Amino acid sequence: MSSRFLASALLLALAPLAAADCGDGRLVLRSDNDVYGQAGQDQGYSAGFAATYVSPTVSGHDSACLPGLVGWLDRATPWLRWGQGTQRNLALSLHHAIYTPADGQRADVIPEDRPYAGLLLLGLAHHVRNGERLASTRLKLGMVGPSAQGEMAQDALHQLFGRDRFRGWDNQLRDEPLLQLGHERAWRWRPDAGANGLGWDHVVFAGGALGNAITYANAGVEVRFGRNLPDDFGSNPMRMAGDGIAPGGEGNARGWDWHFFASFEARGVAHDITLDGGSAKDGHAVDRRVLVGELGLGVVLTHGPWRFAGGHYRRTREFTGQPDRPVYGSLSLGRSF
Repeated sequence: MSSRFLASALLLALAPLAAADCGDGRLVLRSDNDVYGQAGQDQGYSAGFAATYVSPTVSGHDSACLPGLVGWLDRATPWLRWGQGTQRNLALSLHHAIYTPADGQRADVIPEDRPYAGLLLLGLAHHVRNGERLASTRLKLGMVGPSAQGEMAQDALHQLFGRDRFRGWDNQLRDEPLLQLGHERAWRWRPDAGANGLGWDHVVFAGGALGNAITYANAGVEVRFGRNLPDDFGSNPMRMAGDGIAPGGEGNARGWDWHFFASFEARGVAHDITLDGGSAKDGHAVDRRVLVGELGLGVVLTHGPWRFAGGHYRRTREFTGQPDRPVYGSLSLGRSF
């Protein structure tokens, strides 16, 4: 079953679930690709697709207006709401990711480069807001290996754009279930806007994740400047509460608004299945680096219920002997309804 089919099924299932008296829900679709970041690069985090449904913002424990599956998930997972606040929401997501070595024409295992890996993950996140503070907790369940259909997705993309097929997928990580729990805290400082709504803010964040997909601790900062900045906790879509999905961030501005963002994140990584290999003892692995940094730059445009964002990301080398520093980009489209 392809990630495109799963994403379509997710959107069809969730789109009608926002009740009118509960405010606006949102759908966010995102495409990641190293081609967006640097021409000619096709390695590392090669491509990804994410679909996210964000529930309307509710106050405190009053979630009676969340119907169907969303309301049931909210009632069934109170243990995921870490932190106290006056506003909160839920985010349901699907993420498909492809990781490849640099030389796609070799059919054998490349010992000095990362293994092939396809990941398919379903996520449930609770975001709890208290003024200018946010607590986000996300549970992810999924699969790595051939069942995640990484080879099929990459072949389809390469055929669409007339690029060569990667030949080493027979060496990809084996099928293995994935379980991931992450938590992040964020603090926002927002000076008063100036003339024509121009202003800036910055968000400091710190957190971590534990699981057999990836285990890390992180900290960073995001700075934004623009016209009528959204009332949320960051625009970088790679963050747990980024891409404007925090409670209170719904917007329906009549005209065009815009802003730029710049972020930096540092991670201490204790485990990464795409580098360390799966639980199979004879699996392919590389010498992972513990400390990794990433710089992100991007722009966001909003008009009415629509939101478009584009980002460019540069990461330090993730393992010993990695030939190039990872560079990739992202494009996302969101709509409130």
